[in-house]
Amino acid sequence: MTLPLIDDYLLSLQTNNYSEETRYNYERDLQVFDDFVTNDLKKSFTDLDKKDINLYKAFLNSRDRTTPLSQKGKRQLSAFSVNRMLSVLRSYLKFLIEMDYKTPILPENIRLGKTTKKHPKVAELEELIKLIESPTSLEKNKNVGLRNRVMLEVLFSTGLRISELINLKRSQINKSGKIFVLGKGKKERFVYLTPRAKKQLDLYLKTRTDDSPALFIPYQGKNINQKEKRISPNYLQAKIKEYRELLGINVPISAHSLRHGFATYLAESGANPVAIQILLGHESLNTTTRYVHASDRYAHKIHQKYHPLK
Repeated sequence: MTLPLIDDYLLSLQTNNYSEETRYNYERDLQVFDDFVTNDLKKSFTDLDKKDINLYKAFLNSRDRTTPLSQKGKRQLSAFSVNRMLSVLRSYLKFLIEMDYKTPILPENIRLGKTTKKHPKVAELEELIKLIESPTSLEKNKNVGLRNRVMLEVLFSTGLRISELINLKRSQINKSGKIFVLGKGKKERFVYLTPRAKKQLDLYLKTRTDDSPALFIPYQGKNINQKEKRISPNYLQAKIKEYRELLGINVPISAHSLRHGFATYLAESGANPVAIQILLGHESLNTTTRYVHASDRYAHKIHQKYHPLK
């Protein structure tokens, strides 16, 4: 990369406790900007002006852009993805100013685009239950079926992120089903298994004869004996998609959808938003209220219950 002080910037992210995944994403987004400046504008960083930022925004919104691997973009980026990449550029420019480096563009000159609020799609509870229970009947290997069901049970029981789920260790769960989680931004919290999820987890653990500390491990070749081996996020996402299609569920469902459904159905049942915030591991309640998106049915229920002229 030709951007000035880029290694120092990435190091600053590390020293400020940004996760490895976040640092990778920031570096990837800045690589796109660096390639655009070098290959499309054919300029150096110091020669940039405000017009070039507008050209970069237009580039991100086009299908002709190149990915960080110098491949053609397959689809148009969403407004949220474009804004994320612009925010990363802002962060980098702020760092340069803090380091007394003269930047050709000020961070405040980079304006984010407007985004549209999409109505969230959460599968019906009955569909989610069918999906969660499906691995035991759809998988030919009984151990794989049980393990995959337990992963889905735990996701919906706790609202964990997929990265938190696949990195769980047996030692993080106590006998009552209370799980200690070191989440995003190294924030500590507790989440809780429902009796249903705890029952399935206990059945799964009885099938485990290995000494791996990981809670979920692959059943493939010798991998079961490799202590550091974990289920990959791609595997779990692909399996969820496979189960959804076999069950004929129309609403797209992913691991994140189960987390979303966990929060939404808690909210529908009248759960305190602050409690949901704590369980999800959100720093701000605003994040939780945007995330939960109280459903139309819940809004209707509240309207019927509390309207003064009912």
